[in-house]
Amino acid sequence: MKRLLLATTAVALAAGMLAAQPATAGRPHDLADLQILAINDFHGNLEPPAGSSGRVVTGKDAAGKDITVDAGGVEYLATHLKNARVGNPNTTTVGAGDLVGASPLLSAAFHDEPTVDALGDLGLEATAVGNHEFDEGAAELLRLQNGGCHAVDGCADPAAPFQGAAFQYLAANVIDTKAKKTVLPPYWVKDFGNGAKVGFIGMTLRGTPDIVTKSGVAGLSFTDEVVTANHYVSELRLKGVMAIVVLLHEGGLPASNVYNYDCNAGGNLGLSGPIVDISKKLSPSVDLVVTGHTHSSYACSIPDPMGRPRMVTSAGSFGREYTDVRLKFDLDKNDIVQVAAQNKVVTRDVEKDAKAKALVDKYKVLVAPIANRNLGYIAGDIKRAGTSTVESPLGDLIADAQLASTSAPDKGGAQIALMNPGGIRTDLVFAQSGAEGAGVVTYGEAFAVQPFNNFVDTVSLTGAQVVTVLNQQFTGANAGTAKKVLQVSAGFTYTVTGLSTVSDVRLNGVPLDPAATYRVTINSFLADGGDGFPELAKGTDKLVGQLDIDSFADYLAAHSTPSIPYPVPAANRITFQ
Repeated sequence: MKRLLLATTAVALAAGMLAAQPATAGRPHDLADLQILAINDFHGNLEPPAGSSGRVVTGKDAAGKDITVDAGGVEYLATHLKNARVGNPNTTTVGAGDLVGASPLLSAAFHDEPTVDALGDLGLEATAVGNHEFDEGAAELLRLQNGGCHAVDGCADPAAPFQGAAFQYLAANVIDTKAKKTVLPPYWVKDFGNGAKVGFIGMTLRGTPDIVTKSGVAGLSFTDEVVTANHYVSELRLKGVMAIVVLLHEGGLPASNVYNYDCNAGGNLGLSGPIVDISKKLSPSVDLVVTGHTHSSYACSIPDPMGRPRMVTSAGSFGREYTDVRLKFDLDKNDIVQVAAQNKVVTRDVEKDAKAKALVDKYKVLVAPIANRNLGYIAGDIKRAGTSTVESPLGDLIADAQLASTSAPDKGGAQIALMNPGGIRTDLVFAQSGAEGAGVVTYGEAFAVQPFNNFVDTVSLTGAQVVTVLNQQFTGANAGTAKKVLQVSAGFTYTVTGLSTVSDVRLNGVPLDPAATYRVTINSFLADGGDGFPELAKGTDKLVGQLDIDSFADYLAAHSTPSIPYPVPAANRITFQ
């Protein structure tokens, strides 16, 4: 198979109806124009995301600062996708995982049923599972696929029980260890008509058990992405499906945060991360790799094992972008021979889709009594990122809140609190999101920051174990990255040298005693050893506290008033040198 890969800048391919003429000697092959629209990491963001989570970087100004545009919201996404399909009759819409999970309250309060319905309404046909699809376990994922009322909370509307997804979840590398088969179909074949068929293999990252609670992946095993994909490539080809797309919830990090950055400029690949090595090993029969997980934007050419260029894409996160892929399908060879891809911004300057708006409005009314409750007041934007280090103002606030809820002797006697950055999903924004007023934090806004409903656990660790935990930020599963730096509570300080060596660990100015025992508060995900911190799972004398969102809400209520709002933390507890 010869595959032509076009540049990822603006490329217009004329859309055409499928031809059905037989090939003859000396006559050019019949080509059909196909379109694939792809999204990833939607995370239940039905409403337009707030703050930096609701903006896309479109360029740099003369000083090198980001130029951004507001983006996202399912009402706008539905319109953009509908517009993108105009003139493209041979089209499908697919996803690369984490379309639900870690969702804002509007979706999470109803176990993501609103998002599943909305995605079906906007034309999604198939998606890979991601790690967050397993937040509530395989049984709940199967309920989202097949329908039915929630096992505990029942039906949101008993008169109209949830019908399940109108699209197909794919889980080629997720095995039910008891049944010894995949929990969901490994692939889906789209028949565009007249013999043009494309197979889609869906997978999550092999490391899913490391970043999901143990209960979420109980009874499941996750197989290698390359081995799995190549196995199903062979199976599809045996069935006569030669055109193959991999939907994979694993990704990379581009060298630029501009959404349409040319990552192949100058002949060098401006992309790093696990997806690069995976892509280089996937069977040459794979024509396109649609990815996610890192919440990054890219459309890059990465050579396949035969050295031929192959397109690898990702469309950011939270519904702020989608990828428009155009393909030429050779009806004589029964295969894809040309691929072009471009990320598009979901701007908010288009008309809202009526059906999506009706769905959002319906659930806003249902959730309003909870979401609009005022919790506290802030003096400015409190961000989860954006400081000069990987310590964040919002991370410090959350750690302080969890320490406050567990420091009393009967609540755990905590002395230190640690918070994983991956559990902080968005900023606390000073500007009002509704009618609450500027600087007011509502329950809905707080829930968007911490949507996992983890419990706050307090365990006993020796000083030596605490230091081991800090070192695990840069070793083992977290080696070579600074993405898992734990956020720390007030009074706990240490120094990091070269993003590898931890030293001068102190509590309230006193060096940590390796032999002494300390009470440490962590969420239940970390208490299971999640995010590559196995030492935390060795904690003893565990006391399970309240939900993390409740700790957060109580702390804001107790430490802020309209006249004295909560100040923006300085994020100066960890020294980097």
